[in-house]
Amino acid sequence: MVARMHHSASPRKGRTGRPRSVETDHAILSATRAALVDLGWGGLTMSEVAARAGVAKTTLYRRWANKNELVVDAVAVLFDELELPDRGSLQADIEGVVLQFGALLARPETKTALMAVVAESTTDEALHERIRSAIVDRQKRLVLLGRARAQERGELPADTPGEDGARTAARTMDLIFDVIAGAIVHRTLVSGEPVDADWGRDFTALFLGGLAGLDGQTGQAGQAAETGHRVETDQTW
Repeated sequence: MVARMHHSASPRKGRTGRPRSVETDHAILSATRAALVDLGWGGLTMSEVAARAGVAKTTLYRRWANKNELVVDAVAVLFDELELPDRGSLQADIEGVVLQFGALLARPETKTALMAVVAESTTDEALHERIRSAIVDRQKRLVLLGRARAQERGELPADTPGEDGARTAARTMDLIFDVIAGAIVHRTLVSGEPVDADWGRDFTALFLGGLAGLDGQTGQAGQAAETGHRVETDQTW
């Protein structure tokens, strides 16, 4: 089973007329990300995007009120590519989505667009809310599915019934998302380090088992490395 959601760019409310063209939306959003990589936030204009996408500027304004909305949607569709296939265990599921997320953020178009729109949102509350609804809230679907799947396997306890249980579950899902997404964003965009298989394994061990879990994981890796070293040494004699 794979969880995957596809969202077209968010339509502007109150507009009527001909149906939206998926191909046109795709061309516009792709052009937006390419222009951001080439020109940066300051150089990006609706006119530039229209020219690159091969559409009239009025076509953009029928869909997005300004470049802030446009860039958020251009980023959001990339995050909709994230999937959560059933890998058989909670640990494997987390490792898989961590590697996907890291690979997505390593793409120049994702990195540039996300950093630009987040920086701009620090002084624009409306933009901040749009990021929350179009990107953050939409991707919490992965936490919802992964947690439910782990509960079905018996890896996590079921939620407590009632309103209190629902509130606790909601807070837990928010925390899970913040920890995983925050760590990956910091690793790739702040530290500039790769999210590779080793890091994904260690992060998941820390996330699920705390420091004790990480110590066990690295201890096993160290023992394996030491064993391999002894084998190489023995073979050289």
